[in-house]
Amino acid sequence: DVSDLPTIGFGNSDDVRVGQQIVAIGSPLGLSSTVTSGIVSAVDRPVRASQQGGESSLIDGIQTDAAINPGNSGGPLVDMHGNLIGMNSMIASLSAPNDQAGSIGLGFAIPSNFVMRVAQQLIETGEARHPLLGVQVDARNPVNGALIVSVESGTPAEAAGLRAGDIVTRLNDRQVDDSDTLIAATRSHEFGETITLEVVSEGSQDPKQVELTLSN
Repeated sequence: DVSDLPTIGFGNSDDVRVGQQIVAIGSPLGLSSTVTSGIVSAVDRPVRASQQGGESSLIDGIQTDAAINPGNSGGPLVDMHGNLIGMNSMIASLSAPNDQAGSIGLGFAIPSNFVMRVAQQLIETGEARHPLLGVQVDARNPVNGALIVSVESGTPAEAAGLRAGDIVTRLNDRQVDDSDTLIAATRSHEFGETITLEVVSEGSQDPKQVELTLSN
């Protein structure tokens, strides 16, 4: 019959800025209730992670130099007012096995706005989905941008006139350097949102602006 338990406040991860101070909370290596401090090193960092050879997951992460180690995953990354701005998720390591990896100052958290959206989906429907363009891109990244290799029928990309061979170089005001950036950036937007892509078509040197409404 317990009620009125304290809860953490959600911050707006879109307001997170590079250089701001943050605190990571968790149980690294089994040491419960550990806090580490640092700054936001980068935002909108596409990072891909997998465990034991399984399917990889791609997030648009908040990068931090706060010490994050095994046991921090799932714990909060908070601003200096104690508001949740991210969920600690992964670290980069120097070729060490997952169970031996430790902090080298490259930790990543899932932004709180993304966490909230996925949590709401799980509560309401029991599954999580992401907005889609409706394209397949070349994971080898042979060009500066995201090279479209196919466009799926009946998708927003087809409706917007995108074609195989097009290269996406920008999504709204964000530069797209490779396929992972395009995927992560798309997932960070909302269902039904209209975005603007900068596209260079095959055989052309001049970029064009293409408006596209994400799947809903």
